[in-house]
Amino acid sequence: MQQLINDIKSGEFKKVYLLYGEEDYLRKQYKDKLRAALTTGEDDMNYAYFEGKDIQAGQVIDFAETMPFLAERRVVFVENSGWFKSGGDAMAEYIPTQCDTTVICFVETEVDKRSKLFKAVTEKGYATEFAKQNEETLFKWIAGKCKAEGKQIRREDISYFIEKTGPEMDNMAREMEKLFCYCLEKDSITSADIDDICTTKIESHIFAMIDAIAENKQRVALDKYYELLANKEAPMYILYMIGRHCSNLLMTKELRLKGLDNRAIAERTKQKDFVVRKQANQASRFKAEDLRAAVETCVKAETDVKTGLMSDRLAVETVILTALKHE
Repeated sequence: MQQLINDIKSGEFKKVYLLYGEEDYLRKQYKDKLRAALTTGEDDMNYAYFEGKDIQAGQVIDFAETMPFLAERRVVFVENSGWFKSGGDAMAEYIPTQCDTTVICFVETEVDKRSKLFKAVTEKGYATEFAKQNEETLFKWIAGKCKAEGKQIRREDISYFIEKTGPEMDNMAREMEKLFCYCLEKDSITSADIDDICTTKIESHIFAMIDAIAENKQRVALDKYYELLANKEAPMYILYMIGRHCSNLLMTKELRLKGLDNRAIAERTKQKDFVVRKQANQASRFKAEDLRAAVETCVKAETDVKTGLMSDRLAVETVILTALKHE
C-alpha cells in the first residue's frame, strides 16, 4: 500500500494498478484517491469507467489505445470484472504493450494470484491488497478519527463501539459520523453516547441472545429477538443468523479442541482476532454436541416454516427457547 500512497503523493504513476481485497472501505477510499490524483475535474474525454462481469476487453483496449485529448493521460477504471479469476487473458496479453499515455486501474474483491492477468499487472505495474483489518489497527483508526475531531475516548469504549457496530470499516465510519455529530458539544465519547446514537448490528444482537441463553436468561434472549423484529428484521433472516452463529461457535470449539489458539483459528476461518476470542469464550459455555444439535435445530425450524408446519416468528422463538442447553 505504501507504494500506492507514494505514487499518489509524487504524481509519478505506474501504467497499471490493481486494488483488491475484502476490506471494501479501504479499497473504495484508495480508489477515489487514485482517481482524484490521475484525473482533472470532469474530464469525460480522457476518463472511462467500466463495471461488471459483462465488460468487453476490446472496449477497454480501444479506449486505452486512443491518445489523450488536451491532457497528459487517459485513465481507465475497471471494477468487479472477475477477470482476475477467469476471462482475463485478452487484457493480460495487452498490458505488456499498453500505451504509455494510459493508466489502467483494476478494482476487484477477489483475485487468483496464479492468473495471467495478475502476473501481468504485477510485472508491469503495482497490485495492493486491502485485507480485513486486525483489532489493533481498528483501535488505532478509531482513536485517530476521534482525536482529529477533538474527542477523547477510552480504549474500553472503542472496544464496545466495535462490538456494537460490527468490524466492517464502512459501517463504523458511518456510525462515527453520527457519534461525532451527537457529541458535538462534548470533549469525550462514552459507552452511553454509543448506546444513545449508534445502531446495533444484527450480529451483535445475535451474540447477546446466545449469551443470554448461556446464562439461562431466555426472557432476555426473547427480548433481544423482539427488538430485532421492532427494527424490521425478518424472522427468517434472524433464524439464518442464529444458525450461522451456532455453526461458527461449533467450528471454533472444535478447532480449540484440536489445539489451535485464537490467532490460528482467526487465520484458518478468515475472521478477526477479537471476534474469534469472543466466540471461543462463548463456545466454552456449551458442549460441542449441543452446538451441533443447535445447528440441526435451526435447519429443521427453517424446513418447518417452508413446509407450513410453523410460522416464521414462532419458529425463531422455539429455537431460542430449546436449541441450546447451558453446559
